[in-house]
Amino acid sequence: MAQPSQLGFQNAASPIMEELLHFHDHALMAVFLISMLVLYIISTLMTTKLSYINTIDAQEIEIVWTIMPAIILIVIALPSLRILYLMDEINSPGMTMKTVGHQWYWTYEYSDFPNLTFDSYMAPTKELESGHYRLLEVDNRMITPFGTAMRMLITAEDVLHSWAVPALGVKSDAIPGRLSQASFLIAHPGVYYGQCSEICGANHSFMPIAIEALPVRKFLKWAALAQNTSL
Repeated sequence: MAQPSQLGFQNAASPIMEELLHFHDHALMAVFLISMLVLYIISTLMTTKLSYINTIDAQEIEIVWTIMPAIILIVIALPSLRILYLMDEINSPGMTMKTVGHQWYWTYEYSDFPNLTFDSYMAPTKELESGHYRLLEVDNRMITPFGTAMRMLITAEDVLHSWAVPALGVKSDAIPGRLSQASFLIAHPGVYYGQCSEICGANHSFMPIAIEALPVRKFLKWAALAQNTSL
């Protein structure tokens, strides 16, 4: 989850988010180098003692400032296209889940476990347990196994929503009448928080997402117990 006074991204909990963090640092380095060069040129022009320069021809300079930006754009674009391809690629997911956005809560359906469906509401402040986070904790967390390729089907029942978990590098719009698809793989056990990222009404900021990643054996035990309870 995000921390007070945090300047950077959240720590990566999935391979895709790690790639996004590396690309962010890569692009930011290019931005810093360009900014330093521009500031150096501006400061040089402001402090020069020369009052008049008659430039008749500067083909070399024009070639440089045409080719260099093209090279910089290629260096930034190629890693970006690679990450876009990785984010859209889904090869034989280990488990498929579906989430439906409502005003203002989420419904989760486990496609591989019949009759395993539940709603997830934000936990009221008065009912929070020690160590839980206000406006981020829910009454029923989405439970998943870590180390398993997940396919997430995302839609909405009423208005536009957006299912986003920053630590996993996942953000997908939930559109009524349409199924969006996202994939992720949680690399570490733990609890990961997100929020609806589409302004969906008066209680938009009160429909958080909480994902708890468990070892596969514990997840299967939880799924069996939850199925029996729901039946």
